[in-house]
Amino acid sequence: MEMLEIMAGPLRFLARMETQAAPATCAAFAGLLPFESRIIQARWSGEAAWIPLGGLDLGVGYENHTSHPSRGDILFYPGGISETEILFPYGSTCFACKMGQLAGNHFLTLTEGLEKLPELGRLVLWQGAQEIVFRRV
Repeated sequence: MEMLEIMAGPLRFLARMETQAAPATCAAFAGLLPFESRIIQARWSGEAAWIPLGGLDLGVGYENHTSHPSRGDILFYPGGISETEILFPYGSTCFACKMGQLAGNHFLTLTEGLEKLPELGRLVLWQGAQEIVFRRV
């Protein structure tokens, strides 16, 4: 079981890669590690933050996809209707864009730091974009 450390602003999380349920997505994302970007409040999905990835194409399709992730279920959206992105739910979420509902690949599950998710929500909502880094443990 491969584990990742995620630093979002000052907050630290640990996540399990869902290699059984989303093998192609996990393999493609692992090739980007360490991955650094910025995370911002989602515009259409409710209590979630997102990492816009523009036209990034990891060459994966849908696997283990959902529109209703639980807190701490991190999704990769491979693009299509909207731009490629990573969705990081911190509360009640229905994954969507301005064109309507989306589904993303559930490829990471937080195993430590769930209690910090409300703080992540406050940070991205009230303080704006935060640095985020994903790295192997």
